Amino acid sequence: MAALGITLALLVWLVTLLFISIWKQIHSSWNLPPGPFPLPIVGNVLQVDLKDIPKSFARLAERFGPVFTLYLGTRRVVVLHGYKAVKEVLLNRKNEFSGRGKIPAFHMYEQKGIIFNNGPTWKDIRRFSLTTLRDYGMGKQGNEERIQREAHFLLEELRKTRGQPFDPTFLVGCAPCNVIADILFNRRFNYDDKKCLRLMSMFNANFYLLSTPWLQLYNNFSDYLHYLPGSHRKVIANASEIKAYTLEMAKEHLQSLDPSCPRDFTDCLLMEMEKVPRATLLDLMGWGVPGTSLTACSWKWRSTVESLGTLWKTWL
Repeated sequence: MAALGITLALLVWLVTLLFISIWKQIHSSWNLPPGPFPLPIVGNVLQVDLKDIPKSFARLAERFGPVFTLYLGTRRVVVLHGYKAVKEVLLNRKNEFSGRGKIPAFHMYEQKGIIFNNGPTWKDIRRFSLTTLRDYGMGKQGNEERIQREAHFLLEELRKTRGQPFDPTFLVGCAPCNVIADILFNRRFNYDDKKCLRLMSMFNANFYLLSTPWLQLYNNFSDYLHYLPGSHRKVIANASEIKAYTLEMAKEHLQSLDPSCPRDFTDCLLMEMEKVPRATLLDLMGWGVPGTSLTACSWKWRSTVESLGTLWKTWL
């Protein structure tokens, strides 16, 4: 009898939680765009093909319109589908939609720097970064000269292949990495530098893993999946190692800092440390390098050079 009583109590508890969950979802959705009815805990995950999310969104947009609501697990998401909806939000309502969504895989950077910052310091950090980057040649002839100088080293490395097939991932990717490293750290890596290759390997791995079904699942069910084995652990480990490297570079700069003669972006950042979190340095290195490197692997070097100005604006 005791076991039966415990079982009934558990069933009543589960049913109560189920009804509370359904009521909360219905109540919180009254002022939201339409969308498919979510199931408890899993939300609308079963209605989305994780291997082809764009196709699933297109199908839902035909049913509910270009703006609809989804529940990815317990996480509520409003989806904008189509050029007109995105244009209205990004151009006509940009102030209301300038925030950043939470990405559990990068929780260590939440409310820090530029990319993951939703706090009141975001505008100040962005303004500081843009001003400092312009001082070091962004959008000016100084940066063009920096790119042309690095292009010479890239051509020398390409000549060493003697026309034989080779993997361009790291060879071509190292060139934009050096352009960014020169601005941030006043440093240049050799094309066979182990630290540079390690950094690019982690950047590329994280960019790839973030687009996999498991990471999509983890970012919506992190409370349940955090302690399980999976590729999310590799993403978090890579991000921690990259963070450790940027902190190491910042400490080296701090030891030889001359406020009257800043050498690079890092020196300027250290001089503004009380106002600007150090995560800004990580943002520019951690998202600038893989973004530019991926472009470099897909297009000719000239196209990469032409796109650098746009990429800088995208990062910020």
